[in-house]
Amino acid sequence: MIKSDDTGKLILRLTLGILILLHGLFKLTGGGVGGISGMLSSHGLPGFLAYGAYVGEIIAPVLIIVGVYTRLGGLLIAINMVVAILLAHSGQISSLTNNGGWALELQGMFLFTGLAIAFMGAGRFSLAGNGGRWN
Repeated sequence: MIKSDDTGKLILRLTLGILILLHGLFKLTGGGVGGISGMLSSHGLPGFLAYGAYVGEIIAPVLIIVGVYTRLGGLLIAINMVVAILLAHSGQISSLTNNGGWALELQGMFLFTGLAIAFMGAGRFSLAGNGGRWN
């Protein structure tokens, strides 16, 4: 069997990056961040912080996909997901679906994949290669 940690990192980066980027592009092209702003305001936080979703769902995935500042991108996505879980899904943290799965499977996968990338880095199949503290 062929063993390539760098290929595995590439697959993980592309999967997380593309899936999160789709959420960000939806917000950018029409979905907006109004709902997020409302949730933040209802928790006593300034609504302008909703624009941080663009950082976590557009900038961070692009960094991960191309492999530049990959660890930072993974960390930003993980932070984005923690905020999303606390704001929009806190009532589902201990819930299961009708099929027996965790109600927050997708959010959990995004969160922990972001953390994995933050710890592992990009690998050699990236624009910045293996070098650098944040790659």
